[in-house]
Amino acid sequence: MCDTCGCNITSGNRHLLQPAGKLEKTADGKSAVTVLQSLLSENDHQAMHNRQHFDKHGVLAINLMSSPGSGKTALLEATIDALADRYRIAVIEGDLETENDAERIRARGVTAIQIATGSACHLDAHMVHDALHQLNLADYDLIFIENVGNLVCPASFDLGHHHNITLLSVTEGDDKPAKYPVMFRAADLMLLTKTDLLAVLDDFDPQKAEQCLRQLANPAPMLSLSATRQQGLEAWFDWLDDAITSHRGRLEQGETVVPKIQSDGARWHAGEPAHP
Repeated sequence: MCDTCGCNITSGNRHLLQPAGKLEKTADGKSAVTVLQSLLSENDHQAMHNRQHFDKHGVLAINLMSSPGSGKTALLEATIDALADRYRIAVIEGDLETENDAERIRARGVTAIQIATGSACHLDAHMVHDALHQLNLADYDLIFIENVGNLVCPASFDLGHHHNITLLSVTEGDDKPAKYPVMFRAADLMLLTKTDLLAVLDDFDPQKAEQCLRQLANPAPMLSLSATRQQGLEAWFDWLDDAITSHRGRLEQGETVVPKIQSDGARWHAGEPAHP
């Protein structure tokens, strides 16, 4: 899968493999698997560094993951409109091409840093670190990372963030958590989006969607909302308030939180079978 789409080597980690790069040569000089495993290790190291930056400045970083078109940018627009007076917000945008989503965020008066990944179907910690160099973290309370639209790969990479939120729109099918378990296992919160369309859909059952999530042994809450119709947003805002309060409490205790990273997906990226 990822050997085809090219997400193993990205603009963020390519320097490690180039001449004089840290991973120019593998341990035995030949093994591609060793290279990929080393890239994952380097990613985790960079992610830890990113998280230290966030924590030093008291910033909560949230990774938004979903398929394309689930409403991530619309959710951010509604969130900025409601909470920009309460929290200082910035957004890191990941897309293969264009700055379309970043421009929508900037139109709300909020800083948005665009990462164009080219052929890579997910963000990695090196890309996010490069974006952080364009932000003064002391100026922010909350940073959203809008990951590339993809229901598998983003869950395999620690970006240095604190929480994973997975969006599922009602136009996608209520069995998506069962069909794409890697993404939904990693979720700290599942947002059921575009729920205003349920009135005209006869093939999406919210209870079945939640049941599929529970069958993954994931106790994460599921919230239903429509960002464009301003429905169900208060519960989402309350979740954010609680997450920020909890994060500040952890930092006062010298602690942080590390997001769930899916080992199945990581093994795929490392060239090993997911199920030996």
